[in-house]
Amino acid sequence: MADRGGSALSLPDDWPAHPDPILALNQMGSFDWDLDAGLFHMDAQAHEVFDLRPDEYDGDPESLGVRVPIAEGRRLDTLVAQAIKDGSENYGAYFRLRRRDGTLRWTHTQGYIRRDETGRPRRIIGIVRDATRELSDTEARSEQAAQDAARREQTNVVQLTTAALAHARTVQDVIDVLKDTHGLTHLGATSLVMGLAEAGRIRLVAEGPAGSFVPGTLVTGIEEPYPMSEVVRTLTPRFIESPQEFAERYPILWPNITDLKITAAAYLPLIVQGRPIGAMGLLYNDRQSFAPEERNVLVALGSSIAQSMQRAMFYEQEKDLATNLQQAMLPRTIPSVRGADIAVRYRAGTTSGSLGRDIGGDWYDLIPLPGGRVGAVIGDVQGHDAHAAAVMGQLRIVLRAYAAEGHTPGAVMARASVFLHELDTDRFATCLYAEVDLSTGVVQVVRAGHIDPLLRHPDGSCRRAPVEGGLPLGLSAEFGRLDYPVSTVELDPGTTLLLCTDGLVEQPGIDLDDGIQILVALIADGPHDVRDLADHLIEVAEERGGDDDVALLLLRRRGLDTPHSGGRLQQHVAPGDPEALTVARHLIRAAVRTWGAGARADEIELVADELITNVLVHTEGAAVVTLRVLTGGERRLRVEVEDASSALPRRRDAGESGVTGRGLLLVDLLTDAWGVEARGRGKCVWCEFLVPGGD
Repeated sequence: MADRGGSALSLPDDWPAHPDPILALNQMGSFDWDLDAGLFHMDAQAHEVFDLRPDEYDGDPESLGVRVPIAEGRRLDTLVAQAIKDGSENYGAYFRLRRRDGTLRWTHTQGYIRRDETGRPRRIIGIVRDATRELSDTEARSEQAAQDAARREQTNVVQLTTAALAHARTVQDVIDVLKDTHGLTHLGATSLVMGLAEAGRIRLVAEGPAGSFVPGTLVTGIEEPYPMSEVVRTLTPRFIESPQEFAERYPILWPNITDLKITAAAYLPLIVQGRPIGAMGLLYNDRQSFAPEERNVLVALGSSIAQSMQRAMFYEQEKDLATNLQQAMLPRTIPSVRGADIAVRYRAGTTSGSLGRDIGGDWYDLIPLPGGRVGAVIGDVQGHDAHAAAVMGQLRIVLRAYAAEGHTPGAVMARASVFLHELDTDRFATCLYAEVDLSTGVVQVVRAGHIDPLLRHPDGSCRRAPVEGGLPLGLSAEFGRLDYPVSTVELDPGTTLLLCTDGLVEQPGIDLDDGIQILVALIADGPHDVRDLADHLIEVAEERGGDDDVALLLLRRRGLDTPHSGGRLQQHVAPGDPEALTVARHLIRAAVRTWGAGARADEIELVADELITNVLVHTEGAAVVTLRVLTGGERRLRVEVEDASSALPRRRDAGESGVTGRGLLLVDLLTDAWGVEARGRGKCVWCEFLVPGGD
């Protein structure tokens, strides 16, 4: 005990306090500690308690150090100092002292602190007594209490872990819960290992602390001599209670984990409905045995973990199925478009509901169209399940087909709405369809209940492009409001058109307009490249989380590399009007020479004449001839001949004396490229000729 005094003040008149004879009768010694003088007086009985003769003690508290171990003395000093500091009137404590023969025994002391009128402590009067007998009973009760407390703690850990596992969705979530402070490591385990049973093997999915991985155990056979293999094979837990037992039972594994200083281990089979799905091992370095209660707790915990792991495995399987279904419904590839940079992205929502709901009806599409145009689609089918994805897949295909047939944007949207209405589903869909002419930068936009597109200009500024809209697909057909207005947007070279679903805009507590403004600012500050910008936007969506899917399509019109029309001529040729055909021939010849393509004038005129004649001979309608020069890169002259027939031209084998059947062979021979495109009310046969650069 530390010296509390050292003052030269005289001792009080009543010091030392006279012991009560009753104390002596009860084998209690008394003491009187003068804090000012630093003297610690003990009566004869107190000397006996401390096992000191009167001549062995000089009244200095430091002299008691021969009997009070250093750690105990420090603990008592701290206790007394705290009692003095916080104004307490008394204190009490059990402590051990070392008797003359070297044995330790428990002792109890209790002191009463006397203070002067200012509150300053002056004396401590108290008792000391032998507490060996009472603490022997108390220790037994304490041991039982400790066991009860440990059992309650283990039960509490089981309850906490089970509650935490209820929110685990994936296998990794389960592992993270077990390694958390409320997990199994809270039971004192040094290392946690876990494996899943797959096709007669055990695949390790979790190992203990860094550096504890055992080479060769990533995948092991169930018949191999490893503890996890054994508990899966026998469906029986294994409790190992000494290093020697571990080394004897598992000689292959033990040499690889000796650095972990393992003293005991518990391996538990993970069983669901009588079938093992894996095993779990807990390794300890501070225990030698497992009481029956502890074994029961661990087995019960293993059962709870098995149920959670099975649920997580089912979730991951259904998630993979949902993801594959979603990917199958989306376009497998996006075609490259001459004159544009394209980026598309999709992010599945993270719902907290039932399994398999990480799938929705969001989609994007890019559709090559006649005349070098391209159709960009973004849409969202109502709902967040496999049915929404299935409806989305069907709707995407028919909308693509209507657009590829050459229907106007308004007609494409109206036909898609009728299709969805007749699909016998209760789902509706929002959609935005933009038809982009990259040669002129004119974009025709139709909106069906969807959010407006955004435009990012070459200087980085971004704005919302308001587009007049109609009802969502399905609803417009149900209410007979199929007239979708078409809006026009100018897409200058270097400008990016951004289409997205509302999962990128909507945030909890923020209305739609504010969400769009936040997105506008995000785009303005984002990377210039469309692919980097798309990645940036999806990363933000990932960080923000959210239950809704995100579909994103960015189209940037290129600058100087964008083909544009350097001249255009169009002529209508009616059937049965030879004069119109003659005029068309003259116009074609004059235009070709004016545009500097005189070297190929005969070829161009011959092919155009053949295509016009085919229309007049094999269809009942007129032919519309369009010639235009495309510049930017290679200079090309494009000839298009449209008619109202949906019948596609086909090659015919001409006999030796036949005079027909060689038209398409001639087109194929003389042109650099040719093809057939569907139009909304017929078809267009086109061909292109590479021509020298003009003025």
